[in-house]
Amino acid sequence: MQKQTGKSGGSGGGTPAKRGRPFGSTTGSGAAAAAAAAAVGDPGAPAALVGPSLQVLSALSDQNNKRIVLALQSGLKSEILWALNALTVLSFKEKDDFRRDTTPLTKVPGLLDALLQVIDEWRDIAMPKDHLKPPRVRTLGANTTLSGFGQEDMEKVYSDTGTASNDQSKTEESSVTKKRTASFWFDEDGLFNNDDEGRAERQQCAIAASNIIRNFSFMPENETIMVQHRHCLETVFQCLEDQNREDDELITNMLETLVNLAPVLDLRIFSSSKPSFIKMTEKGAVHAIMGMLSSSVKPWHCAAAELIGRLIINPDNEPFLLPVVPQIYKRLVDLLSVPAYDAQAAAVSALYNVAEVNMDCRLKLASERWAVDRLLKIVKMPHPVPEVCRKTSMILESLVSEPQNRMHLLVHENTFAEILTTEGKYSDTFARILYELTARPSNKVTSGHAIWGNIN
Repeated sequence: MQKQTGKSGGSGGGTPAKRGRPFGSTTGSGAAAAAAAAAVGDPGAPAALVGPSLQVLSALSDQNNKRIVLALQSGLKSEILWALNALTVLSFKEKDDFRRDTTPLTKVPGLLDALLQVIDEWRDIAMPKDHLKPPRVRTLGANTTLSGFGQEDMEKVYSDTGTASNDQSKTEESSVTKKRTASFWFDEDGLFNNDDEGRAERQQCAIAASNIIRNFSFMPENETIMVQHRHCLETVFQCLEDQNREDDELITNMLETLVNLAPVLDLRIFSSSKPSFIKMTEKGAVHAIMGMLSSSVKPWHCAAAELIGRLIINPDNEPFLLPVVPQIYKRLVDLLSVPAYDAQAAAVSALYNVAEVNMDCRLKLASERWAVDRLLKIVKMPHPVPEVCRKTSMILESLVSEPQNRMHLLVHENTFAEILTTEGKYSDTFARILYELTARPSNKVTSGHAIWGNIN
C-alpha cells in the first residue's frame, strides 16, 4: 500500500502554510494512484486530459459513507482494502486540482474513529511481549470465521494436535483445546497475529490509514474536528513516542499531521474532561516532540522544529514548552550548522517564533554558544531562500533590543557593519542593529566600561 503525496510551500509568517512531505521521505506513487483510481474511479476518462490523472466519482462519499465506515470496522481484508483505497483517492488532492468534491470528516460520521481503530489494532499486535500494557479486547473481525489476513489455518487451531495413547488422554487433550478456543479471539497470539504475512498486511493497512489521516489534515474544514478529537491526538503522540519501535512511514505521517494542525492545536486537551483512550499528558506530548527533534533523521527533526515554532504561537501552549526552551535552543542552534538548507530553514522558522515569546527567551538564545555566529553565517552565505535570511536578521534585531544582550552582540560589531555595506536587502535591519549597539548613550558607557573598567 503505497501513498500519494502532495506539494506545499515551506514555513511562513502569520498563518503558517500547510506542510508537505519532508525531503527524502517520499516514495513512488504512480502504482498506488493507478490502483486506487481503478478501485473507485470513473472508467470514462476525458480524452483531452494529458498525463496521469485521478477520476473520482463525485457521489462516491455521499452514496457509500456508511459502507466505508462499516468496511473499516468489519475486520475483513477485502472490505478494509476497498475502504482504504476509496479514502486514499477521496482525501488526496493535487496542488492545482480543481476538483470540488472534497470529503470533510464531518461529512462521514464515525470515519475518524474507524481509521484510528485500524491503527490501534495494528499497534496492539506490534507491541512487544514485555511491554507493560493492559490487555485490550479485540473487536475487529471478532464475529467472522476468517478475516483474510495472512495464511490462516483454522484446522490447526481447532483440531486435536496431541498424540494420545488411550481414550482418556485424548479426551483430556480435547478439553484443553476447547478451553483455549473459548478465549482464542481475544488473545494477543490469536487470529490476527498467527503469521508474519498477516502482521505485514495489518501494518500496511495501518500505514494507509495514517496516510489518509494526514491527507485529511490538509483540509481546513477538518482542523476543528481533528484538534478536538482527543483519541486522534493521543494516537498521534503515542506513535511519536514509539519512534524506535514503530514503522518509519507511519511516524512520518503522524508527524506531518501534527505540523498541519499545530497552529490551532491546544495541548490542554490532554487535561480536559473529554474521554481518554490512551494515557497521554501535556508533558508526555512535549517529551515526544523533543524526541523527534533530537532524532538523526532529517525529515523528522526538521518537521519537529517547524512543529515547535507553530505550537508556541498559541499562548496556551507556552507553559508546557517554556520548561524545555534551553534544550530546544541547543538543538536548533545545532541544526543551524547542518549543511542542509531545509534544516537551517526549519531551525530559523522555529527560532523566529520562540524568540518573540518573552524577554527570557531572547536572553537564553543570545547566551547560547555559537547562536549569534551561526545566525550571521546564514545571512552572509547567504541562504538561497530570501525569507530565511529576512527572518534571521529579524531574530538578531529582537536580540539586540534587550540591554543584557548587547555585550554578546558587540563582539560581532564588525560583522554587522560588513553585512550593512554588502547586503542591500537587509541593510535597514542591520543599520538599526548597529544603532542599538553604538549610538545610544547607555551603549557608550558600556563600551567605556569594557575598555577602562568600572570608574567610581
